[in-house]
Amino acid sequence: MTNRAHILLWTDSSAAYLDAIAAAGLADRVAVDTLSRKERPSADQLARTEALMAGGVPAGLLPTMPKLRWAQAMSAGVEGWMALPDLPQGLTLTCARGTHKESMPENIIASLFYVAKPVAIAVENQKSAKWVHTVPQPLTGKTLGILGLGVIGQEVARIAVVLGMRVVGTKRRPTPMANVSEVLPPERTGEVLAQSDFLLLLLPATPETDNFINAERLALMKPAAWLLNFGRGHTINDADLIAAAKARKIAGALLDVFRQEPLPSEHPFWKADGIIVLPHIGGPHPQRDKFVARLFVDNLRRFLDGDQLKEVVDRSAGY
Repeated sequence: MTNRAHILLWTDSSAAYLDAIAAAGLADRVAVDTLSRKERPSADQLARTEALMAGGVPAGLLPTMPKLRWAQAMSAGVEGWMALPDLPQGLTLTCARGTHKESMPENIIASLFYVAKPVAIAVENQKSAKWVHTVPQPLTGKTLGILGLGVIGQEVARIAVVLGMRVVGTKRRPTPMANVSEVLPPERTGEVLAQSDFLLLLLPATPETDNFINAERLALMKPAAWLLNFGRGHTINDADLIAAAKARKIAGALLDVFRQEPLPSEHPFWKADGIIVLPHIGGPHPQRDKFVARLFVDNLRRFLDGDQLKEVVDRSAGY
């Protein structure tokens, strides 16, 4: 078959994607080029590529790909793509939304246990052979607020309800959903903040969410409430959060995402009272590429057959 669609896999781990293409019976329908992230596509590759899968691309590249019709981002967040000054209007951009469904909810629940239970304190006391009796904080009966009730948020809600928690949250287009007592629009975020014993941020990085959690909104939270951010670092005003935690206006914050990553060693988060820093470990999974490959191959089949792609980015919303 000579009329194959030209696909470019621009990633350091292409094996899972090549295996998935073969397993799906699509190998005879595509011509695949693979490049590591440190390499740049050749002139011939730029000229012939019709579909691209990549973690991101530099400005100036996409306009040099005249046949490109579809780009698959390898992550759920696409702020890097959306920030490109030359993102072609006619290009269909899809994201990897939902591919963290197995790993991230587990890691979020682990973080809830970490801040509620005195395990870390006991480990620290063990270093000096101190027996300190500490009463764990129960999760049962507490309210978990989730800002951003997408795929991940809904799975966290399912697990939280099993643990005896009550869940409330926000969604851009609110509709009733299983395991969530109240689904509110973003403009009613204040009601979620006021109810929450634990507040989970799963918001995307958009102009509307930049510095969304600021001094004004932090003041609406309970003094005993914990803030957990597994969404995007841009959603928090860093200085306002540090001030709120230091003044005990909230119990503290556990952060897995930041405006700049790796977090610079001089950033005040490292030593701030009440702030726990995680090195962006919420989403990684040993089989992560297999999850993304599953979505990519589903979309590849749809692309070849002229069908609607899954997880298309809404450019007006930014995700």
